[in-house]
Amino acid sequence: MQANSRQVASNQSHLHPRLTAVVRRHLTTTFRKPPALHNRAAFRRLLAQLNTTQRPLVLDSFCGTGHSTATLARRHPDHLIVGIDKSSERLGKHPPGSADNYILLQADCEDIWQLLVQEGLAVDYHYLLYPNPWPKARHLQRRIHGHASFPWLLQLGGRIELRSNWQVYVEEFGCCAHLAGCRGWVARVPEGSGLTLFEQKYRHSGHELWVFTANACRDETGVIG
Repeated sequence: MQANSRQVASNQSHLHPRLTAVVRRHLTTTFRKPPALHNRAAFRRLLAQLNTTQRPLVLDSFCGTGHSTATLARRHPDHLIVGIDKSSERLGKHPPGSADNYILLQADCEDIWQLLVQEGLAVDYHYLLYPNPWPKARHLQRRIHGHASFPWLLQLGGRIELRSNWQVYVEEFGCCAHLAGCRGWVARVPEGSGLTLFEQKYRHSGHELWVFTANACRDETGVIG
């Protein structure tokens, strides 16, 4: 992957003015869209793998080609790493791997989060590495933190790590987590080998890379707060 990536271009240079209102509405209402059938089938595969391995769970949401999933499998050898992406084309570019502690699912992340919550399952770690930032201001609700599924992400618990090459995106995510009672911090991504191919490309292109890290607030009932 050549290091020629453009900087994020947006008509929004600060936190979105409607951010607080949108996330508060999502935190106080229930998103009722039922999971699609193909996502239910992918979830059954996940459950079968969990029953077989009996390992704690790590999610790599929006994993793209799954390069990061394989990397995270080496970082968390005692966990089951689940890479999720809706694109068969991207997942089809994943090279064959020898690790037995990760799987890739073609599914919509939001539906898998919902099904995990409904099943009463939690995660130890949740990685969201360079998701589509939807940089136009009118697309706020397409961003992870602006979407109605955001409460499900938080209810999964665990340690959340979101990375992006757009500082505003990371700060917005952190603000939304804070509104839900999850205290975290924004920092620059430390130097080192990238977790994803995009991270490597962005770094070599001279982009500033940002990370938000927090422990999600999930009590025994699964309630955020």
